[in-house]
Amino acid sequence: MKLTTVTNVSVDGVMQGLGLADEDRRGGFERGGWALPLVDEETMEHLGEVYGRADAFLFGRVTYEIFAASWGAMADPEDNPVGAALHARPKYVVSKTLTDPGWAGTTVLSGDPVAAVRELKGRTPGEVQVHGSGQLVRCLAAEGIVDEMILLTYPVIVGQGTRLFPADGPDGALALVDSRVTPGGVTFQVYRPAGRPRYATEVPDRPS
Repeated sequence: MKLTTVTNVSVDGVMQGLGLADEDRRGGFERGGWALPLVDEETMEHLGEVYGRADAFLFGRVTYEIFAASWGAMADPEDNPVGAALHARPKYVVSKTLTDPGWAGTTVLSGDPVAAVRELKGRTPGEVQVHGSGQLVRCLAAEGIVDEMILLTYPVIVGQGTRLFPADGPDGALALVDSRVTPGGVTFQVYRPAGRPRYATEVPDRPS
């Protein structure tokens, strides 16, 4: 199974609280809802295509609860491509404390997350998508489990909040395989891991 991560980020890399003002106030975050005003029709159409091709979804605990409270509570999810895909496909959530998920079709992966995801990838074909779930994405990327990364970058600088990648972490090269921009300025970039980065080793001559 191919594992794809799908992450909405600001220009300065923030991924926290993109949807609603009170969606995620961890760490005193007060600038929630920064992405929603920038979502245009083309953004939603392309997101519908991305969600629609998934065979399963994988979440960390926090993102799962946010999705369950919004998409999982929709009265008529079939009327929305994203909602329809989320309701119809199997959902997996990595958590050591969640025991009774309320969203139908959810399986809790309570053991070692890396081993659990490797086992999930190995037993079924298709594509499993990780939406949001920054801590999980960072863990899986460090372990080399991510096959493709989709970044939706919004034309805004949030200035605070949790970022996709920490200031100090493993490095990695990426190959850009697709890119597009919506009329509202949201860019979709699709990357695949490409090993280690190449660093310049020669020091140019400097005038004396």
